[in-house]
Amino acid sequence: MNMRTNIALAAVLCAGIVAWLCGFVSRQLVNPTMLSQEAVKIEVAEKSATPAASAAEGSTGGAAAAAAPAGPEPILAMIEKADVAKGAKIAKACAACHTFDKGGKNGVGPNLYGIVGRKKQSHEGFAYSGKLTANGGDVWTYKEIGHFIYKPKDYAPGTKMTYAGLKKPDDRAAILAYLRTLADTPAALPSAADIAAETAK
Repeated sequence: MNMRTNIALAAVLCAGIVAWLCGFVSRQLVNPTMLSQEAVKIEVAEKSATPAASAAEGSTGGAAAAAAPAGPEPILAMIEKADVAKGAKIAKACAACHTFDKGGKNGVGPNLYGIVGRKKQSHEGFAYSGKLTANGGDVWTYKEIGHFIYKPKDYAPGTKMTYAGLKKPDDRAAILAYLRTLADTPAALPSAADIAAETAK
């Protein structure tokens, strides 16, 4: 062998040794550990095996949906003892659109003084949508006001009132108790018959 051959063999040998050493060192530095179980378990909902099973599930879901409340909870019995001051505080959020004082001007919405017992869509000078009598007759009773403020768009589709609604029964009772005071002579509280009729539904 000449010197060039020896140099080439030495270079190949050195390269092999370096490659082996790099592999050895990397295995020592990085030592992967196999997990005994998945770190994040992904659950997939199982589909019903048969159409009959699907129908059974559908009927169960329908029953659950039917059991859910279809509208606002009864509140007429709560008005007598409701917190008027709380109602006045809640009503401050309505002041952006309504006035509450006697003879007050209409705003985006009509003045609400004397609203309990007033005929719907009757406040002078306000241009109503014409949608408020679609449900519950043409008078603002406690019950009708309570249903309206629960979700105005459901009570009167097409109403100008953009308020999303007041869902808590205590809050609605407090508002009604407060609105009752906005009158020269407050309207009579709901009768036992009114309360019984509301809870019977």
